[in-house]
Amino acid sequence: MSTQFASAGSSLAMARPGEKKSVALIGAPTDAGAADRGSSMGPEALRVAGLREALAARGLQVHDRGNLNGPGNPWQLPVEGYRHLTEVIEWNRLVHDAMYAALREGHLPILLGGDHCLAIGSISAVARHCRERGKKLRVFWLDAHADFNTRELSPSGNIHGMPVACLCGFGPAQLSELSGQKPAIEPSVIRQIGIRSVDPPEKRFVHEQGLEVFDMRYIDEVGMRQTMEQALLGLDEDTHLHVSFDVDFLDPEIAPGVGTTIPGGPSYREAQLCMEMIADTGRLSSLDVMELNPALDVRNKTALLAVDLIESLFGKSTLMRRAVP
Repeated sequence: MSTQFASAGSSLAMARPGEKKSVALIGAPTDAGAADRGSSMGPEALRVAGLREALAARGLQVHDRGNLNGPGNPWQLPVEGYRHLTEVIEWNRLVHDAMYAALREGHLPILLGGDHCLAIGSISAVARHCRERGKKLRVFWLDAHADFNTRELSPSGNIHGMPVACLCGFGPAQLSELSGQKPAIEPSVIRQIGIRSVDPPEKRFVHEQGLEVFDMRYIDEVGMRQTMEQALLGLDEDTHLHVSFDVDFLDPEIAPGVGTTIPGGPSYREAQLCMEMIADTGRLSSLDVMELNPALDVRNKTALLAVDLIESLFGKSTLMRRAVP
């Protein structure tokens, strides 16, 4: 990898003398936007897997804010193309306010989901924060799915398949305008990585809007290193990097604890390299960890793997060789 990223990496894991990077854990235990129940238990599974302890071992100051308290999942049929819209709006308002407050306090917020509809509130808060600070924003969407459906395109009405579209202005105003402007972000700030399951109408819409997608075929053809080098192009010290990590990004052979298992995802080493290259930039400033479903997991295997990968985002590396200047 380039020396630019390698040199920046040391600053991520090592704060100045006497100073620790501060992270805030924010649990959002809901599956109201999902097709299956169980991701509401994701925040506690990550805590049981030792997330706080792992981050503290990386030299981080960890503030666990506990779980947000929102409405239950009514488990009803879609209404006018959206399932559980009222509940999803309320959860995303809570997430937006908690993430925005953590950013203003100087923390690096980590949202523990919960289903991926919650990224609407999370990224809306980050976008608002970046506008106020005059920072550029880059979003890495690590997922098996493009999540660019709308109520006209979605076969299910499940809003966890719509967050990217909502953030780009294609959704109900209560979600698309959470950041204080519509759209919250432009498609040009997003880099989607690991995509391998997209509905045909959704695929056409993705192409129409010009999202930059590094799907699994691209990764297979050029490798994870070149994929990440392309995705990281243009990232500089004035850029806030937000990573939205859906655990179904990973191959289900190594990560079975998700609601929508799609074969053919990144291997353990590919995922580690992806996270390590993000860490090397020193630009990670906020994070979502989404769609972990302990009800479908095997002895918390997927949560333990997620914690391992999060450690890599914060500087844990297998690197043994000295960087070449």
